[in-house]
Order: sequence, then structure tokens, then C-alpha cells
Amino acid sequence: MTAYNGISASELSNVTWQKSRRSNSQGNCVEMAKLSDGSIAVRNSRFPEGPALLYTQAEIDALILGAKDGDFDNLLS
Repeated sequence: MTAYNGISASELSNVTWQKSRRSNSQGNCVEMAKLSDGSIAVRNSRFPEGPALLYTQAEIDALILGAKDGDFDNLLS
């Protein structure tokens, strides 16, 4: 199977979805899973069977490091 952006998350077999420890009981979080080709899948935890977006490791690295640097602090409520 070839994974692609928008693939149903339920079609991604043998992956382990991971939530942030900051997620809460209202389901306000996303989940990520590393795929066998090294890419990272991201899904909405409130719709786990819905579409998954796929990113390269470099794209996820840039996102996480940017968040750590405060680049997205203006998006916090």
C-alpha cells in the first residue's frame, strides 16, 4: 500500500498513534505516527478514522523546533 495525503487513517496499518501529554479529555489534540518509509502521519483525534496528512521527517522537525522556539506563540489562545 502506498500512503498519500488524505488517506483514511484507518488504512494505515501497523502504526502506533501518539498523543501529546498536553491533550485533554475533550479530545483537543492531534495524533502522530511514524510510517515505515520514515514519513510522519498526522490525524485529528476526534475523527480517528478520518484523513491523515503526511509529512517528511524534515517538515516535522521544522514544526517542532519552531514551536519550541516560540515561532507560533501568536496562535495560542
